Amino acid sequence: MSFRAGVAASVGRSRGKYSIDRRPVLIVTGLVQEARIAAGPGMIVICSSSDPQQLRALLATLDSSTFRGVVSFGVAGGLDPSLKTGDVVVATEVMAGDTRFLADMALNEEMITGAALKRSRLTRRRRRVVRGGLYGVERVVAASSCKAALHSETGAAAVDMESHIAAAYAASAGIPFAALRVISDPAHRALPELAQSAIKPNGDIDVRTIVRGVVRNPLSLKALVSTGIDFNLALRSLRGCRGFLMGHENFVAANV
Repeated sequence: MSFRAGVAASVGRSRGKYSIDRRPVLIVTGLVQEARIAAGPGMIVICSSSDPQQLRALLATLDSSTFRGVVSFGVAGGLDPSLKTGDVVVATEVMAGDTRFLADMALNEEMITGAALKRSRLTRRRRRVVRGGLYGVERVVAASSCKAALHSETGAAAVDMESHIAAAYAASAGIPFAALRVISDPAHRALPELAQSAIKPNGDIDVRTIVRGVVRNPLSLKALVSTGIDFNLALRSLRGCRGFLMGHENFVAANV
């Protein structure tokens, strides 16, 4: 339970009752695969298709007063070289340029602890769960050298294209924010250009674009396969994190 929720619960007990916020949580994702994992009762999920401007346009159509919190949920690029594919970053803050947003919405602590103790069936190792900063960008950070430079400059654990926008939306609305991101491409791995250009407007993967690109440049296949394996591992890890979101359903606010 977060500090805020604990205080609220104490006030509620002193009054002999609780006031439970029944509003849904807004889940912000970049890819349709992430959105499908997050979808469920008590959640309103939007997908940006890895397009920051599209995400801002989507958020502008929403009434922030109808949500009790915002969560950025999905995969991310690794900046911390110690993080491997499938490792989980629970954000302490989100940075974008000189702007910093603190994460003030606690995720389910018991589930986070449990997830860190379970071994992955695929990698035979424990899923690592760390708390750290996320860095938000407007364009994909693909080169490993760029990832290293960004980590050195900011100290962020991972980078994505949605968290800084979701955090700004929550801050302007005065509602709590959290972010959970699973490492897909670790710091040492560069993202192939073909993988970056194969995202459809709905956030799905354009298989035809990938096939055409491989036909034109067969040498790209190895890097693309490695990226695909990493992505699938990250999605499996993200599915295991779905329950973290359920911690928000138990938030209690004082009836004042």
